Amino acid sequence: MNDSGNVYKQHETIAVNTEAKSAPIGHGRPWMDPTIEPFIRVEGVSKHFGDFAAVDRVDLDIYQGELFSILGGSGSGKTTLLRVLAGFEEPSTGRVVIDGVDMAGIPPHRRPVNMMFQSYALFPHMTVAKNIAYGLKRDGMRKAVISERVADVLDLVQMSDFGPRKPAQLSGGQRQRVALARAIVKRPKVLLLDEPLGALDKKLRESTQFELANIQYKSGITFIVVTHDQEEAMTLSTRIAVMDQGRFPQVGTPTEIYEYPETRFTADFIGTINSFEGSVESVSGSEMSVSLPALDMTLQVPVKNGISNGDTVCLAVRPEKIWISTSPPETADTAVLTGTVEDQGYFGNLSLYRVRLETGEIIQVSAQNRERQSERMIDWDATVHIHWDIASMVLLKE
Repeated sequence: MNDSGNVYKQHETIAVNTEAKSAPIGHGRPWMDPTIEPFIRVEGVSKHFGDFAAVDRVDLDIYQGELFSILGGSGSGKTTLLRVLAGFEEPSTGRVVIDGVDMAGIPPHRRPVNMMFQSYALFPHMTVAKNIAYGLKRDGMRKAVISERVADVLDLVQMSDFGPRKPAQLSGGQRQRVALARAIVKRPKVLLLDEPLGALDKKLRESTQFELANIQYKSGITFIVVTHDQEEAMTLSTRIAVMDQGRFPQVGTPTEIYEYPETRFTADFIGTINSFEGSVESVSGSEMSVSLPALDMTLQVPVKNGISNGDTVCLAVRPEKIWISTSPPETADTAVLTGTVEDQGYFGNLSLYRVRLETGEIIQVSAQNRERQSERMIDWDATVHIHWDIASMVLLKE
């Protein structure tokens, strides 16, 4: 028991404070419901190493049953924040609250949290079953209970027949599932996963993403995944916190992050995007006129709060929102441009084109390959026409 009177049992992590209203498992969008209390609260947390702020005054709410991802590049602070949640690092400022309990002063082994490391850290001399049972045995749990829990979790990760095997007899994906089983067998309220699929090859990683999401759903445990892989975060997550230089430029669902980025960093970091700097020439009612020198055109776009005449802004559009053809499109859309194919790549399901406009600007366009073709429909140096719906553009100020 800590000084505040909060306690977590060693084998069954149940908080004394049961007043907090958490989201029921499977609740669709608890972050949209003001009556539901966050399961995890990160309040003004910073972590300094000397003069360097690895995590810089971040606030974050995570709800029960979420599969939440913290997405960022190397040095963004995501792993440091994960270690703060786990209790391996004490925050320099701020606090972490889990299920209504302030984690200040509570060591890692007393928190309702478990952590799965990227290396998996399986004991090579132990069988799969003994690896999974190790933590329960250390806690002094009865053998019958251990056997039952190990069997249940092996079934959950679809490895019921692999209990007697050693880690060396398993594939990379199977070792990943054993590590996951070992992490969840103690039934933590929160599971922290540091780059959980980073050691797998691309094909296996893609299939394992769905397995991981399915296991999280069945177990009902709140997962927090740290990753640098955008596709992984987009596939797995209920929501994503994009992290850069110790802060969160944006937190939202995968669709919100991708389709409605709020900053240039988020727009550039998630996927591929064409961005054009311009200036606001006029604001009238619900529309404003933006001059874009790179496109040699002026576009009418919806007004965004906080923007006025003369401001420098950025308009951006994703490559897949752009149509490309060798003949002029029959459209009244104002964003119609002509250019030359400078580079192209064939990826089977789609083709990517880099089109140079007369202004010298390069625009990337991706086109779905819906028909079987033995030859390229659009070749290098071809003159092409590209256009897009103005509503597909995103207005970025920062």
